[in-house]
Amino acid sequence: MAFKQPTTTEFPYSLTISLPLPTNRLASCALRALEVDAELSPFVRRALTLEAPAVEAPSEPQEKKQKQDPEESKTLLNITYTATTNRMLRVSVNGFMESLGVVLGVMAELDIDVLKAEMEG
Repeated sequence: MAFKQPTTTEFPYSLTISLPLPTNRLASCALRALEVDAELSPFVRRALTLEAPAVEAPSEPQEKKQKQDPEESKTLLNITYTATTNRMLRVSVNGFMESLGVVLGVMAELDIDVLKAEMEG
């Protein structure tokens, strides 16, 4: 899905949400689940991307960091909204947050890794 960067005069209101997730697999799963629902309003644009966190976890050994696949380090889900009015931005983000809550709830209930961690912990 290509995201055309709107001009600030067309879409002057913006918000970026950065959601850190524990693994690339979970971040990718959330991205795929959330990107299927297109924005209903032509006055709002949304872009979803996966990125590596700016600050790496200091507890990871250096050799593990070097062996890690660059894609595996992408655990930060960034959601950028732009809108023509602050009201359109608020309404769209509220709807997105509801969808995000459902996706994260399902992941917590059904994800094998999460269930395994709860059983061990």
